Amino acid sequence: MKPRTRRVVQAVLYEVFAVAAVGPALGLIFDEPLSSTLGLALLMSTVALSWNYVFNGWFERWEATQAVKGRSLKRRLAHGIGFEGGLVVLLVPLMAWWLDTSLLKAFVVDLGVLAFFFVYAVVFTWGFDRVFGLPDSAAPTPEI
Repeated sequence: MKPRTRRVVQAVLYEVFAVAAVGPALGLIFDEPLSSTLGLALLMSTVALSWNYVFNGWFERWEATQAVKGRSLKRRLAHGIGFEGGLVVLLVPLMAWWLDTSLLKAFVVDLGVLAFFFVYAVVFTWGFDRVFGLPDSAAPTPEI
């Protein structure tokens, strides 16, 4: 799969499963109507989808410069931390506005969402790599 196509497929699948899990969960946790929390989940997904595409492009360019190829647990954790850290900066203000709450309260709410997504991001990426194979940037270098 071409790198750009791979990133798009990965990001779309990631977000489809995320909205299906997060929208209803937020509705239950915050006693909000499902239509509202699904709307928030879709908006968050749009932001996350854009960030996923940009971040994975940056990550794969960085990864291609590394002497050690492959995706170790350490590299997968670094990927998850970088991706989720960027989402905090992007999503906390959005959540505060949507839920009509303070940035601090939105940040606290986002911590729970991040805990779920940190594990989800690492597991999803591992599963995606198992199904679709590693990207060229992480493929082992053939021995000569």
